[in-house]
Amino acid sequence: MNPPSDVDQRPLLVFSHANGFPAAVYRKLFQSLEPAFRVRAVPVFGHDARYPVRDGWKPLAQQLVDYLQRDCHAESAVLVGHSLGGYLSLMAAHAHPELTRQVILLDSPVVAGWRARLLWLSKRTGLGERFSPAAAAKRRRIQWPDVAAMQTHFSSKPAFRQWDPEMLQDYSRFGTTATQHGRALAFAREVEYRIYKTLPHQLGQLARMPFPVPVSFIGGRSSRETRMAGLQATQRLAQGRVHWLDGSHLFPFESPQATARLIEHAFEAADSACHPGLKTCSL
Repeated sequence: MNPPSDVDQRPLLVFSHANGFPAAVYRKLFQSLEPAFRVRAVPVFGHDARYPVRDGWKPLAQQLVDYLQRDCHAESAVLVGHSLGGYLSLMAAHAHPELTRQVILLDSPVVAGWRARLLWLSKRTGLGERFSPAAAAKRRRIQWPDVAAMQTHFSSKPAFRQWDPEMLQDYSRFGTTATQHGRALAFAREVEYRIYKTLPHQLGQLARMPFPVPVSFIGGRSSRETRMAGLQATQRLAQGRVHWLDGSHLFPFESPQATARLIEHAFEAADSACHPGLKTCSL
């Protein structure tokens, strides 16, 4: 389906969030993207009973597909996803390329080969849980007396020290809900834990075949997650469209404006290289 022909001809960008971080927390990133794109996002994954968290995340990917078909009127979209959201974008694009203009993965490296087999084994045995983010999610504090207390708490944590101050403030405001005791995390701890426990181990298969739409990868230069996952399968899938930004796995929160600029650059590079009039797709 072609975009509306009346006024706004900016490409439609549909963003999918990382595990534990509802879309509203990315407000500053979305504002930085708005000059170039019409930005939409699934508000939160994993909290709708129609799309339960199951091994391999197929229902969560279906939630994204349904959002594209229903809320975006099946308009071909640029699917951008951070971590969890990148994998869901990849799965949705593979299943429904007609809904997808291209995919941009934000620190969502494809796990393949022996790493995928190790992931499968760790899920079957549970032996790898203490070394994965699932262990931290299981113990995560969920309640604070107010927004200021939550912001103080997270600003002292190593994973949050490099965050853009406005992004941290938005996490404290939009990543929580009011309760009779103060503020609580809006993203349920049990849901976050189950998502980590059910990571797909078969996504490497997508890198073995020609992917139906262009895929780009943007990674954090200090990302532990990308180092652990390796990049061979991702590089094969992205066909050279690999870009880097200073920061950790959470670089969209650390440098939202620089992330937006690199997303725009990645989109333009892939879109021009994969123009329908060209016979090949390469940078």
